[in-house]
Amino acid sequence: MEVFFVGLSAITFKQVIMIIVGAVLIYLAIKKDYEPALLLPIGFGAILVNIPFTSVLNQVTDGVTQHGVLSILYEAGILTELFPLLIFIAIGAMIDFTPLLQNPRLLLFGAAAQFGIFFTMAIASLFGFSLKEAASIGIIGTADGPTSIYVASRFAKNLLGPISVAAYSYMSLVPIIQPPVIKLLTTKKERMIRMDYHEKKIPKVVKILFPIIVTLISGLIAPVSLALIGFLMFGNLIRECGVLERLSNAAQKELANLVTLLLGITIGSTMTADKFLQVDTLLVLGMGLVAFVFDTAGGVLFAKFLNLFLKRKINPMVGAAGISAFPMSARVVQKMGQQEDPSNFLLMHAASANFAGQIGSVIAGGLILALVK
Repeated sequence: MEVFFVGLSAITFKQVIMIIVGAVLIYLAIKKDYEPALLLPIGFGAILVNIPFTSVLNQVTDGVTQHGVLSILYEAGILTELFPLLIFIAIGAMIDFTPLLQNPRLLLFGAAAQFGIFFTMAIASLFGFSLKEAASIGIIGTADGPTSIYVASRFAKNLLGPISVAAYSYMSLVPIIQPPVIKLLTTKKERMIRMDYHEKKIPKVVKILFPIIVTLISGLIAPVSLALIGFLMFGNLIRECGVLERLSNAAQKELANLVTLLLGITIGSTMTADKFLQVDTLLVLGMGLVAFVFDTAGGVLFAKFLNLFLKRKINPMVGAAGISAFPMSARVVQKMGQQEDPSNFLLMHAASANFAGQIGSVIAGGLILALVK
């Protein structure tokens, strides 16, 4: 009988807490519909790895290592950065940059909404984190899970669990986090600003050249960013070239679904009680929220600054969509705009800023990798 109840007799209080944490993530995924494709696998993975002597992790018995499937996936997919990069191909194939090409000035918001990264880096350093750990924490503010995982896997493997959970949790909480920040920094009059939208036909050659040019420019500025921006733009080129529709559909569906599934449960495997239940974890979660809030604020304040010089004003809420949480942030801006004025449509402008944020977050991740030695 002891053989059958060895797990029950060996379980610790911390492991019970982590199993509850996993259950909460599953609840949020199912009941609240918060990023269910990721939070559910992460939550279930957390449960799997916090059962004593679990066979999903490597176990050493009599000097012999028994390989666990989640340990294998972690070493093959996370430490090698394979899973995040494959996700970027899928994301690139999903994105239509046409609205951004129709209004290229909104590219600026993809840069402005990265302010929280560097602010949080400074705060994290004051709390005693190394520069590489601080950079990994700051990247949470991009609201881009794959970028956060990619940077953390290089700079702070010890913090990969809390950073991944924070990044995806805050992405799912965009409709809760962003509105109070936006309302705090804007007036009702500013939130009612209308922005004309004139649809322009973008030549196919421009759509094809865009991912190639972005890759070249980014690579020449920061070659270390090429894996990030290159895979994102490769996915977009597959979409726009017009001769690889079957591959584009596969990237958007089969590849995205399969890698998301494996990525989520593998991230969950990093949430073991001995590594996750530490003071540093709470600090990472708290500072990740700070980064997210300040990225949102940076985009809004930059729009307000531009309005000092523009005759045709920009609705400052659009600046908040400069983070990478696509398409949730754009939908939040559209919803808030219609709450103030039901006939005001900001979705296309917000989506353009959101696309710019996707590019900006990847470039920011690459710059961090290049600058932090």
